[in-house]
Amino acid sequence: MKTIRLIYPQWQGGNIARWIPNIAPEDASRGYYLGSMLLNFLAPETDNETFTVPVSTDVTARIEKNGVLDQDIIVEQTRAALDTLRIANPDKVVTLGGECSVSVPVFSYLADKHKGDVAIVWIDAHPDITLPGDDYNGYHAMALTACMGMGDKNIVGQLPASVPPAAVCLAGLRECEYPYIEKRVSEFGLAHYSPQQLAGSSQPVIEWLKMSGKSKVMIHFDMDVMDPADILAAVADGPAGGLKLNEVVRLINDIASYKELVALTIAEPMPRLAIRLKNMLGELPLMH
Repeated sequence: MKTIRLIYPQWQGGNIARWIPNIAPEDASRGYYLGSMLLNFLAPETDNETFTVPVSTDVTARIEKNGVLDQDIIVEQTRAALDTLRIANPDKVVTLGGECSVSVPVFSYLADKHKGDVAIVWIDAHPDITLPGDDYNGYHAMALTACMGMGDKNIVGQLPASVPPAAVCLAGLRECEYPYIEKRVSEFGLAHYSPQQLAGSSQPVIEWLKMSGKSKVMIHFDMDVMDPADILAAVADGPAGGLKLNEVVRLINDIASYKELVALTIAEPMPRLAIRLKNMLGELPLMH
C-alpha cells in the first residue's frame, strides 16, 4: 500500500479577507498558501514520496463564475491535482492544505481507487455543503457537496468518483451559518455530532463507522473545528465551544485504530503571525 504526502496550497476557494482585518486583503487571501507550506515544514519527516500541486499565487481580479469565486483557476488546479494523483498512483494520501477544497480531488481519487469502499469523517465546525448560488461563493464551503458529486459541473465533472451522503459523517459541527444549510444537513441525511458529543469520547463516530459498512475511512480535519480559546489556528476566532486540540488528536487516532485510514487532510491553517513576520522581513534593509 503506497502512501504519499501531497502539499496542496490552494487558497482560491476561500473568500476570507473580511474576517482578518489586521492583514492586507491579498495577504489574508493567500494565507492558506503559506499555511500549507508551514504545515509541511512542521510535519514529521517521512520516507513517503512528497508531491506538490502547482497553485498560482497571483492575486488578480477575483471573478465569480457560475456562483463560484475563481472558478476557472479552481478547475485548472483540480485537474493538476488529479493528474498528480494519477501519476503517483497512491493507495493512501496525507494532504497538507490549503483551504478545505483540497480534499475534493483526493477523496474522489481514493473513492475510485478503492471501488467505493470508503467512508468520510469530516471534522469541521461547518458542514461545507453549500452549492453554487448560495449566499457565500467560496468553493471551500462547497467542498463536501463536491465530494458527494454535487455542485459546479465544470469542477465536479472532472472527478472520477463520489461518496454518497450515507457514507459521510460530520464531526465537531457547531455552525451552519444559514438556516437552509442546517436544513440541508437533514435533507441529505448526514450523520452529525457536536463538539459536546465528542468531547469525552470518540464512541459516537466509532458506532457510526461500525454501521457504515465501509472498511476504509478518509478524514478531513479543518482547523476551525478547534476551540479558538484553546488554539487559534484557523480564520475565525469564533464561535467558542469547539473541540480541544487533544480531543481532535484522540478522535483521529481512535478512528484510525478502528478502520483503515486511507486519507488524512489537514486544512485551513491561517498563520497570522507568520504572515505578519513575513511582511516585516520584506520591509527591512538588505533583505532583498
